[in-house]
Amino acid sequence: MAKAKTEDRDPAELRSAPDPEILESKGLNSVQVSERLQLQLANVQPHTTSRSIAEILRTHLMTLFNLIIGVCAVIIILLGRWLDLLFAIAAVGNVVIGLVQEYSAKRKLDGIALLHQDRIRVLRDGMIIQIHREQVVLDDVVELRRGDQVPADGVVLSSSDMDIDESMLTGESAPVAKRRGDGILSGTAVIAGSGRFVVTAVGERAHAVKLTTEAKKYLKINSEIRRALERIAFWLSIILIPITAVVFNGQMLANGGWRTAWATGEWREALVTAVASVTAMVPQGLALMTTIAFAVAAVKLARHQVLIQEQPAVEILARVDVVCLDKTGTLTDGTIVFHGSSSLDSAGLPVGWQRSSGSHAVHSADGNEPWQQVLAHFGHDEAANPTAAALTVPFTALPAHRPAYTVQFSSMRRWSAVTFGEDAGRLAGHWVLGAPEILKDAQVDSNVDVDQLLRHTNGIAAQGLRTLLLAHAPVTGPLDEATTVPLRTGQTLPPKLKPVALVTFKENVRRDAATTLEYFREQEVSLKVISGDNPKTVAAVAREVGLEFDGDGIDASTLPSDTEVLRSAMATHHVFGRVTPEQKAAMVEALQANGHVVAMTGDGINDALAVKKADLGIAMGSGAPATKAVSRMVLLDGKFSRLPSVLEEGRKVIANTERLANLFLAKTAYAIVLGLFFAIAFWHFPFIPRQFSTADFIMLGLPAFVLAVMPSVQRYRRGFLRRSALFAIPSSLAIVMSLIVVSAFGRRFGDSAPEIQTASFIALTLVGLWVLNTALRPLTVPRVTLLSSMYVILGLVLLVPISQQYHLFALPTAELLAATFVASLGGCGVVELGHRGYVALVKRSVLSDSSQVSSPAHP
Repeated sequence: MAKAKTEDRDPAELRSAPDPEILESKGLNSVQVSERLQLQLANVQPHTTSRSIAEILRTHLMTLFNLIIGVCAVIIILLGRWLDLLFAIAAVGNVVIGLVQEYSAKRKLDGIALLHQDRIRVLRDGMIIQIHREQVVLDDVVELRRGDQVPADGVVLSSSDMDIDESMLTGESAPVAKRRGDGILSGTAVIAGSGRFVVTAVGERAHAVKLTTEAKKYLKINSEIRRALERIAFWLSIILIPITAVVFNGQMLANGGWRTAWATGEWREALVTAVASVTAMVPQGLALMTTIAFAVAAVKLARHQVLIQEQPAVEILARVDVVCLDKTGTLTDGTIVFHGSSSLDSAGLPVGWQRSSGSHAVHSADGNEPWQQVLAHFGHDEAANPTAAALTVPFTALPAHRPAYTVQFSSMRRWSAVTFGEDAGRLAGHWVLGAPEILKDAQVDSNVDVDQLLRHTNGIAAQGLRTLLLAHAPVTGPLDEATTVPLRTGQTLPPKLKPVALVTFKENVRRDAATTLEYFREQEVSLKVISGDNPKTVAAVAREVGLEFDGDGIDASTLPSDTEVLRSAMATHHVFGRVTPEQKAAMVEALQANGHVVAMTGDGINDALAVKKADLGIAMGSGAPATKAVSRMVLLDGKFSRLPSVLEEGRKVIANTERLANLFLAKTAYAIVLGLFFAIAFWHFPFIPRQFSTADFIMLGLPAFVLAVMPSVQRYRRGFLRRSALFAIPSSLAIVMSLIVVSAFGRRFGDSAPEIQTASFIALTLVGLWVLNTALRPLTVPRVTLLSSMYVILGLVLLVPISQQYHLFALPTAELLAATFVASLGGCGVVELGHRGYVALVKRSVLSDSSQVSSPAHP
């Protein structure tokens, strides 16, 4: 880890720059602290995101669709036609849901906090006092003890075997020893020893805050459904204004021309019918129904301990074709577990070890052997680090004698020790537990083959296991202070060390990881393991969960920063170690540049940027607050087995939304063509807003609510918008032709406007329900029930007297009614033929896409 840099500043800003010697012995005085507080050099974190409430309101309210619907609603209100305002309900609902959703996301982003320790010990005026984290100032001397979180960046002044856990920042699970002059970063934690450091960067300049600030930036989720809706909105925004002008002009001319319409007051009816035509062109219900589908899916998944933080996330997982997995906290649960133990012979080799196989025998931990009791002592020590603490499970028989001296573990010297006096019998002597490499610098018993032993332990390490060696040295005299000070202070190892036992550890792999990853492989989803840990360790864990790949993991520290090289590496390799947080984010972007939809799982702050950059970020429930806050999805109980149910829910949302899009785009298409035809032909538009709203409710609105939550197992296929357009074109033409025929016959027979409107309502709803029929296929009992219910509602709307009065219906003549049913039957026939052509085109497209897949999408 690079040394921390002193924060840049103008020396004139600080009138009382601290003297280094006084600072180290007494810390800052009250005057110096006050000066730094006035200069805003305190450790205060920013509390803002990139989107303010005003920006959120403007985004959701100031859209062309809302403007059109709003203007139409104002026109209807000014004309006193309150009963024609139904079209505005969907628009209002969509805006409210969107505002609530994004404001909720803003609150989550504002709440990101990596630094969570409240009370900090600092040296001021020669005394140690406790203050709040945000009261720490530049040049403060902070005291750290085991379990403390580092509140700001700085440089170490003193260290008493201080080990720092930097895994939340780097992904590297091994502790890092800190000595005087070493840099120390905010967000890390002390796991052993103690020390002091001087603060060199606070607030926005601290490393953890920079990461958190980057994570807080708002990024819109990469949803194909949302993109398709935005594309529809864009093109409709371009054409709606001129179409609106054409439609209103046509209706004015249909009422005798502009001068006559103004003179007779017919301009009011022209305006109302123009509103009916224009509002029908806006697919406002599609966004609302899609939002409802996402919301229902989110509620269902929440019952299974999956928190969806942005509703389109369920859709994204159904489209994901690459899943990037962090090792620590994702494939593993972050804990170290005991793997095995083996006693050593007089030459320092495992008992029963075969040199050709490199295996080691695992012995029982019944506690009969002295080395087993010593390991139990190391494991049960209150100051034991996580690795030593894992010894408590297999080794339970504690020594009957108290040790004379102990030396705590330090990652700097890589060993700990305990000494028992001669009265301890077989336990007597110095016992050292540490990395096997300590034998290189020690006085070892002459019978021990150190090189052979280290070759064996290196083979174990290549399997991704962590190895500790227990060695013994005899007590060569009385345990007085002169002979034990070097050992107790960690300066030297005792002479005549003899290896006694090897103990191996591994990271605890999540039980459900293998089965869930196998499920993704079956679904042709590629898997990439990206970790900050040792590549060999990462590769071993990857193989344990069932991934198949050649060689060891790639050491990312050797990869160049060139984008093209990284894209090539991501395309050909599957396991990466020594990956920095910035590299993780770059790897995600490289996969996206290769055309993939990427999901990234993680739990540490080192994963936050990559989780944010991914199309779908998935955080573990036990992960860092910042990582959970920027993710789209949180597995609250950390179980990978939840992801298949999320995938199924995503497929249901995509399939149902595609059905909804088919229906709503058909409605928009026929409304545009119908409005233009009647405007160009100077015919009276055959609907008033309330009639159009009710027709929409029967053939689209109510069915859409049910469609949004119907079960479906359809796999994701690209080209969502293209397929919807192919479905909508023949359906919309069939509806338009039917309505033109009805209006033509009405004009030919001289029927009144209410009679033509009633006949048009019947034709529109009958052909529209056949469009619904094709969208619901394959027909099941629930779908047939839904369809039948819509026909019943149609009959009630036409026959119930209060409904007739509300809709201003008038019974058409026999001739017009007959023409209406013939036109409706012909329209249904055209819809059926168009749907069969659509199905044939989709099948051909699916077969074409399948034939283009030349290689499997998974390792």
